[in-house]
Amino acid sequence: MGRRKSYTEAELLDVTKKLLLEHGYDGFHLKLLSEHLVGARSTIYQYFANKEEIVAACMKRVMRSIMSKSAEVDETDSLAALQQILYVYVEESDFHQLLGDAHKININNSEAAARDMTFIEQGHEELKVQLGRIFAKASGEGHLRQDVPLPAQISVFFNLINTPNVLRMPLPEWSVLLFSMWMKGVAK
Repeated sequence: MGRRKSYTEAELLDVTKKLLLEHGYDGFHLKLLSEHLVGARSTIYQYFANKEEIVAACMKRVMRSIMSKSAEVDETDSLAALQQILYVYVEESDFHQLLGDAHKININNSEAAARDMTFIEQGHEELKVQLGRIFAKASGEGHLRQDVPLPAQISVFFNLINTPNVLRMPLPEWSVLLFSMWMKGVAK
């Protein structure tokens, strides 16, 4: 019978995400990770072979969560769907910070990391297709301005998720406020 692990893979990935957000990819290393986990550093290697695998698995886990929540969005009412999608994206807004370092992962060092990064790229494309579909529907129904190109509207909408929550509102309220500002503007 093997020695009991001090932490689960989920706990390891939670701590990895936290440290990546605090220190970035370059500042993240296995020693730092082990300092934030209860148990021997060698336990990390029972789950992952190297830094690339851990970081890629962390990113994949977040992408899987976003995709799962996005798949649950009811697209019947296009505006309600856009508001729901915005909430999903705001809820995981720090994922974009993680993705900013994705290019630093050397996928040649690990087949597992390469597979995870492929999953992330494919997931990102699926999310873009869904968002484009909902936007096209909302535009076709006359809910969106026709004088502003759809790609520009999508870009501004997508970038709402990076807006700092300076009011420290609960995420549901914050996403509603962002959606309202996007739809109605701030002019009188």
